[in-house]
Amino acid sequence: MRLSVLDQSTVVTGRSPDTSIRESIALAQVCETVGYHRYWCAEHHGSASQAGTAPEILIAAIAATTTRIRVGSAGVMLPHYSALKIAEQFRVLEAIAPGRIDMGLGRAPGSDGLTAQALNPNAARAADLFPASVRDLLAWVSGEALLENHPFRDIKAQPTGPSTPEPWILGSSDYGAQVAAHFGLPYCFAHFITDGRGGAEAIELYKTSYRPSERFPQPIAAVTVWAMAAETQQEADELFLSRAIWRLGRDRGIYAPLPSPAEAAATSLTEAETARIATLKSRALYGTPDHVAERLRDLAAAFGVDEIAILTTVHDPAARARSYRLLARAFDLERDDV
Repeated sequence: MRLSVLDQSTVVTGRSPDTSIRESIALAQVCETVGYHRYWCAEHHGSASQAGTAPEILIAAIAATTTRIRVGSAGVMLPHYSALKIAEQFRVLEAIAPGRIDMGLGRAPGSDGLTAQALNPNAARAADLFPASVRDLLAWVSGEALLENHPFRDIKAQPTGPSTPEPWILGSSDYGAQVAAHFGLPYCFAHFITDGRGGAEAIELYKTSYRPSERFPQPIAAVTVWAMAAETQQEADELFLSRAIWRLGRDRGIYAPLPSPAEAAATSLTEAETARIATLKSRALYGTPDHVAERLRDLAAAFGVDEIAILTTVHDPAARARSYRLLARAFDLERDDV
């Protein structure tokens, strides 16, 4: 099974948000060394929790400082932008790292409604036109012709070259699965957003309705999950509490920086919040490497995928890198992929 990485450039307490971007670049180099297949950068806007507002720029920096690992977006929120501009950006990225660029596309705003409108005053209408935008983007990024009567048919996305980015559709519902199946593209389900709800059904719908394309004659499905490993269960519990406290805030619509384990431990909790954390613990994929690896293998089997992208959010960058190293060792990635 392939393991990949999803990175939101998480903002944490005690460090400036710009630090999170540099930590992402450093983590990508670690993950390449230990055998991860892809490194995907997320897109969020107007949030105090995530610094990754421009994945295409971060992808360029990571691609320029790595040599083997695939690098891409998970994803570019297409309704914010012109399809031609995204095609141009990813053609440039492909020129920087030929054969290593993934172009993951999403329809969700990755922000609140007002921020989405600030990015594109026509965002709501653009979201409704997502399939048409995907169609045009695929043509421009591959160098194929647009529809016969398309007003922009004669426009070409530069720089052209012998290779093209690998397109993916990302989603947390049936909608993205249907778009991916219609265009014959790989599909990745965002398990970490829904806690897995609807994932198996979305992937099954994708596979059963898949229309083969020239580049992808068979469906290719993956899942992105939140997971974290530590050398002991006690350490894992201490690290996980930061995410649990952060999730309590998110449940109330508060997107704040991730607290440190000490800050999380000092947080006063109501009885209801304590119960909520217990529920989060029962569902989360965290613990010792062997335990997490077993849970990931079970998840892959249940969803019918052979690739999982792991999102790990912990306060200490060294602990985050160590988690990825421990899981790489548990899956023998260094032996298999490097």
